[in-house]
Amino acid sequence: MSRFALACCLLPAIAQADDLPAPVKAIEKQGITIIKSFDAPGGMKGYLGKYQDMGVTIYLTPDGKQAISGYMYDAKGTNLSEQMIQQELYGPQGRALWQQMEKSTWLLDGKKEAPRIIYVFSDPFCPYCRQFWQMARPWVESGKVQLRTLLVGVIKPESPATAAAILASSDPAKTWHDYEQSGGKLKLTVPASAAPAQMKVLHDNEKLMDTLGASATPAIYYLNDQQMLQQVAGLPDAENLQAMMGDK
Repeated sequence: MSRFALACCLLPAIAQADDLPAPVKAIEKQGITIIKSFDAPGGMKGYLGKYQDMGVTIYLTPDGKQAISGYMYDAKGTNLSEQMIQQELYGPQGRALWQQMEKSTWLLDGKKEAPRIIYVFSDPFCPYCRQFWQMARPWVESGKVQLRTLLVGVIKPESPATAAAILASSDPAKTWHDYEQSGGKLKLTVPASAAPAQMKVLHDNEKLMDTLGASATPAIYYLNDQQMLQQVAGLPDAENLQAMMGDK
C-alpha cells in the first residue's frame, strides 16, 4: 500500500521566510517548504514542512541557535513527528483530494447507500481493473461496498474512444457493469470521433489521477478507519483487499 503524492498547490506555505529563525532558514534553503510552526515538547519550537512531496519536521532548540531536522519520539517510542505530519499535512491533503473525487464524474457500481466507498480509476482495456472488479463482487453485491469508477483512456490508442462510448451510452453505469461482466467482450457503439463532453470527462479524470500521483490502472482510493486517504496502485493483494473492503 503506497502513500499518495502530495499536491503542492493544495497546501500553500503559510510561514513567511522573514519570520523564520536563522537555523530554520538555513534548512529551508535545502529545498524544504515550511508549512506551519507548532509548540513541541521540551521547550522546543517545531516547524512542519515538506520536501519532494514528503512531510518533514524541524525542531528549534530553546536558545534559537540550532535546528534539528528529523523525528521526535516520546518515552514509549511513539513517533510524535509522524503524528504531526499525518494530522496536519497528509490528513487535510487526503480529505481535499477525496472531495475532488466526490465532485468528479464517476460510475456507481453497487448500492448508493453502501457504507464503504471506494474510488477506482479504470481503463476499458485494463485486465487488472477487470480482475479487481470481479474480486469486489462479494462486497458490492452484499450492499457493503460501492465502487465509484472514474474512466480513463490511457492503455491503448482505442482506450479513449471506448471509454467515451461507455460514457455516451444511455446508462453509463450499467454499460460499464455489463462490459466488465462480459470480460470486455460487450459490443459497444464506438464513434469515429468521441464527443467533446465525453473527452472532457476523460481528460479531467486523467488530470485528477495525475494529481493523486497514480501512473497506472487500477488506481484505488479509500478512507481508512482514521479517515486517512489510502492508495493501492495495481491489483490489491489479500491483505489490502480486506483492509479496503472490510468483512464480506
